[in-house]
Amino acid sequence: MLFGSHCSTAGGIWTALQRGHSIGCDVVQVFVKNNMQWLGKPFSRDDLAAYARELAASKFACVFGHTGYLINLGAQASENRDRSIQSLIQEIQLAGDLELPFLVLHPGAHLGAGEAAGIKQIVAGLDEVFAGTKRSRVRIALENTAGQGTCLGNRMEHLAAIFEGVKKPERLGVCLDTAHLFAAGFDIRTPTGWDAAIREVGSMIGLKQILAFHLNDSKTDLGSRVDRHEHIGKGKIGKEAFRHIVNDARFRRHPGCLETPKSADHHEDRKNLRVLRELI
Repeated sequence: MLFGSHCSTAGGIWTALQRGHSIGCDVVQVFVKNNMQWLGKPFSRDDLAAYARELAASKFACVFGHTGYLINLGAQASENRDRSIQSLIQEIQLAGDLELPFLVLHPGAHLGAGEAAGIKQIVAGLDEVFAGTKRSRVRIALENTAGQGTCLGNRMEHLAAIFEGVKKPERLGVCLDTAHLFAAGFDIRTPTGWDAAIREVGSMIGLKQILAFHLNDSKTDLGSRVDRHEHIGKGKIGKEAFRHIVNDARFRRHPGCLETPKSADHHEDRKNLRVLRELI
C-alpha cells in the first residue's frame, strides 16, 4: 500500500499538502471545507494556485477527500437531510476544483426508522446529489462503519444495496476502515480473517470498487460496534495483523491512510507511518 495520513487544512487547503510532505506521506486525505459546517467558502484563485504549486512540488501518489461529519443521507425528510444533500453537492464541487478523484462518505444513520428505510433514503439522496453534479468526475467512496448507534454500513449488505439501488453506480466506490471492520465483527487479525472480509467485499460489491483504506487500530473489542481509533499496534487489532493487511498484493498501489489520534507536531503520524513501513 501507499501510506499517508489525514492532514489538517488549517491556514489554507494547500497547507495540508505541506504537512503531509513534512511527515513523509505518499498519500494525503483532506476535508475540502470545515467538517463541522454545512457549507463552506469556495476556493479563490489564489487558493487553487497555491494548492497546485504544493501538489506539483510534493508529488503525492494520491490526494483525496473526506466529507463533513454533519452529512446524513440516511435521515428521513427533514431540514437536516436537505442540508446534507446541499452540503454534499458543494463538497463534490469543491473536490472537483481541487481535481480530487473521490470523497470518502459515511453512508448515514437511519435514526430509528430501520435499516431498509435508511438505505432507501441514502440511495435517493445519492441520486439527487449525482443529478446535481452531472458533469463531475468525483466519485463517492462509501466507508464501512463500526455500526455504532443506528449507523449503516457495518454490514457489506448495506453497501451492496446502495450500489444496487443508485442510478449511477459508476459514481461510487468503497473505502475500507480497519478499525471499523474489526468493531463490526470482522476478525481481520489473521490472514484467513482478512481474506474472508475482502472476499465478502469482492462477492457483494467487487474488488475493483475498493478505492482506499483507512489504517487504524481499534480501542474497542471485536464486534463491539463502537468506533474508537487507536495507534497502529496499540489497540485490539495489534501490530502483526497489519503485516498481512499492508502486504496484500491486490492493494499494492492503493492509498492506506491513517486516521489515528494526533497532536500539533504530528509525531504520532511519523511513528505510525514508520511502523507500517517496517511491516512491508
